[in-house]
Amino acid sequence: MKHISRDAISQMEKIERLNLINSCTGYKSANLLATKSLDGKSNVAIFSSVTHLGSNPAMIGFIMRPTTVPRDTYKNIKDTGYFTVNHITVDMIEDAHHTSANYELGISEFDKTNLEEEYKNDIKIPFVKGSPVQLYCKYLNEYYIKENDTIHVIASIENLFFEEELEHKDGWLQIDRGNVVALNGLDGYCLPKLVDRFQYARKEIPTTSFFKK
Repeated sequence: MKHISRDAISQMEKIERLNLINSCTGYKSANLLATKSLDGKSNVAIFSSVTHLGSNPAMIGFIMRPTTVPRDTYKNIKDTGYFTVNHITVDMIEDAHHTSANYELGISEFDKTNLEEEYKNDIKIPFVKGSPVQLYCKYLNEYYIKENDTIHVIASIENLFFEEELEHKDGWLQIDRGNVVALNGLDGYCLPKLVDRFQYARKEIPTTSFFKK
């Protein structure tokens, strides 16, 4: 196996280092976070850091890069307290990736891509039309990470929407049925497929598959 030390990593050219370190940790979730400003301007941006934090209460977290430059998503969340998380499907990837472009403050990525806003019930924050799993989230807290000047944003899941064909009887969502993609590094989009699913692991008891007899 190839070996690269910490010193060698620090001396790499920027793009090579970005590609290596962003891909070496494995597949990441690919989501579009949609927000709306106080003056009604919608915004949507791709994030690969959305993670499950707990189920009771239902919470998620994501990492916000340094706010030394203007970031519409962060500002809108702090101003309104709400945002949506939308899974990206294989037919969305070009437009989803384009939301990472560095547009000027106040420019809506919905206007620069084929992504469409979708509104549900009395929720004023947009969802992304066509996303098979959509979360409406409320800002709870944030923690500054001094080691790299980022912010860990914590939020609660207030409403959850998903295509019914994804759900199993026990509540588990099989998201590959929705053609949901994952990210490999910064710019590699993958289409995962379910291999197996296992029952709760208990010591001294053989691992049991839900599907294999």
